[in-house]
Amino acid sequence: MHEMVKGSNVALAALSENAGSLIVSLSWVSPTGEGDADVSVLLLDANGKVRSDSDFYFYNNPVAADGSVQLLGKTPTESGDEDRISFDLTAVPPGIDRIVVAASRYEGAGFGELEDLKVTLADGGGESLLRFAIDDAGTVGAIIFGELYRRGEEWKFRAVGQGYDTGLAGLATDFGVDIDDDAGAEEALNGAESSEQADTAVPASAVEQEPPVAPGLVPAPRPPGDEVGPKKAARPRTAKKKVTVPRVARKSLADNESWKQARLFPVSVLKSDRDREMRATSVLLSVMAQVPEFGRRLTAAFGAPAGRMETFTEVSLPHGDTPRRPDGVIRVERAGKLWTALVETKTNGNDLKPEQVQAYVDIAARRGYEAVITLSNDVALEGSPLVDVKIDGRRKHKVALWHLSWAEVTHQAQMLIRHEGVGDKVHAWLLQELLHYLRHENSGCHGFQNMGSAWVPVRNGIDDETLCQGDLRALDVVESWERLIRQICLSLGGELGQKVLPVQRAKRGADPKARRSRLADQLCLDGRLQAELRIEGAPGILAIIADLRTAKLRTSIEISAPEQGYPLTWAKRLIRRLAEAPADLHIETLVEGETGGPRGTLERLRPEPADMLPKNNDAHITGFRLSLFKSMGSSRGNAESGFIRSVDDAVHRFYTTVIVHLDPPTPRQASAKERAGAG
Repeated sequence: MHEMVKGSNVALAALSENAGSLIVSLSWVSPTGEGDADVSVLLLDANGKVRSDSDFYFYNNPVAADGSVQLLGKTPTESGDEDRISFDLTAVPPGIDRIVVAASRYEGAGFGELEDLKVTLADGGGESLLRFAIDDAGTVGAIIFGELYRRGEEWKFRAVGQGYDTGLAGLATDFGVDIDDDAGAEEALNGAESSEQADTAVPASAVEQEPPVAPGLVPAPRPPGDEVGPKKAARPRTAKKKVTVPRVARKSLADNESWKQARLFPVSVLKSDRDREMRATSVLLSVMAQVPEFGRRLTAAFGAPAGRMETFTEVSLPHGDTPRRPDGVIRVERAGKLWTALVETKTNGNDLKPEQVQAYVDIAARRGYEAVITLSNDVALEGSPLVDVKIDGRRKHKVALWHLSWAEVTHQAQMLIRHEGVGDKVHAWLLQELLHYLRHENSGCHGFQNMGSAWVPVRNGIDDETLCQGDLRALDVVESWERLIRQICLSLGGELGQKVLPVQRAKRGADPKARRSRLADQLCLDGRLQAELRIEGAPGILAIIADLRTAKLRTSIEISAPEQGYPLTWAKRLIRRLAEAPADLHIETLVEGETGGPRGTLERLRPEPADMLPKNNDAHITGFRLSLFKSMGSSRGNAESGFIRSVDDAVHRFYTTVIVHLDPPTPRQASAKERAGAG
């Protein structure tokens, strides 16, 4: 991999023959597990400006109509987040000279609070090309990580690392984006920023560039506003209205509930695993080809270009004496060039067969295909591939092996039709039919739903205290737990239309397998499985503890105490906010320097909020911990009495009955030192 330093540049063609399609990944590590940032992309002409607002891509305008840019969203890593962007350089309009890749923080936060900031590039085959690490971020609210630019007929990448004190709104304005001032749109664009002041501020760091970044322009500062309520989403003025499916279904015209609505994709005739695999593959691939937004969203992450897509099933391909029949083929045509991926599908919890996947990789390599995509109910983990295949290093043509879970397919479909919208009503209807099919009990596409064969022996070993550190069965359970948590994030995120990501508190550069081994040893010692979820818009981290000794699940959140006011006022306000929360909700007051403060159930504290306060009037209250407890399912599967179902229900119940009633997070106040430095 090519390592870059600030200000350096490199020709992409010198790094890969397949650089027309790129995946650019921006990543960072939050020591607290709560830090986050959003990526943005600006397409600039020869004057260093966007041609119109539609050349500015961010979280509320993630996809270019021509397929040249697509923000793929966040992927959790072992120690933080990785935000990926797909570029099809062959589709970039001729009038675009530069593509700026940036990231920004919100609510007054700076990049100095994050660690291990870096940008990496991979080609269409998934091969890593380069990396650029930023070591001097400082307190800036936005950073240009790098830029892609033309030199004649080729594209180059420049490592920039330029910071902006003025955040995303200032950076966007600097490059000619017309920020909409209607109904608080600008505040939503950059957390809680306002454009009412016009003091000047110089970027935190500047680099001599070729060509220079926004020469002669100084972004205007935009100080934080005081609004803490929900923000209205900003949208470029040129954005096209999209269609979403109504949340409340229309009244049925059926005489009674026994009438079943006619469906485009019937499931009643499915009787065998083979039938399920064939039907699921055909249903998915046909919808991908007919709904461009959906097909592009799934394939862009695999390095596919934007273009005309056709999909096929049960294709026969020669392989020795016996031809092979992959479950499906995806083919995308762009500017006369073809991108091809073979698809191998499994349903109903069936495992992928390594020898089968290996054969498809070999066929793809010989025929010049770009990828093999596996699709099953299982969830892939970083550093732990579902299927190990051997890659012949002597072959010049490389084949990328990707995995997609049915839970991810469901998540992406739900995000489009429920929250983001698609191009027309027919597309929305097709996605709705796909969702109905995937969720039907007979489809076999229900996601991860089995904790594995090690689950019962591990639970028994914890009960009778015979489970020893180093037992590989404990490692299997830890990996299954991590898969379950990732699937719960997809499910909850699809329902809310918000980012839900697992928090991985690990040291920088920690090996994923070594981390899981430590967690397995810890499971043997205390009999607990633990996880944390970061939910966009929530005032804290949602923690989950599954205690296998007591068969209890605990879901909880810690919220900070207000910076102003009196403790009794805080307690009364919290009780009022939780008026509709479950009566058995446990509330614990967190006191500085003490392991535990006053605690009680909501039912007991409602008439006497003062019982939440410590007896020592000098004690400093730092916050409150809210917790719900429930019994844990015993079986390893996803049945009503199963462990997986119980964890999923616990998380959804805690969010819908507790977190939704809490005050949204307030903007972080600058410290006296930061205010003095700004002055």
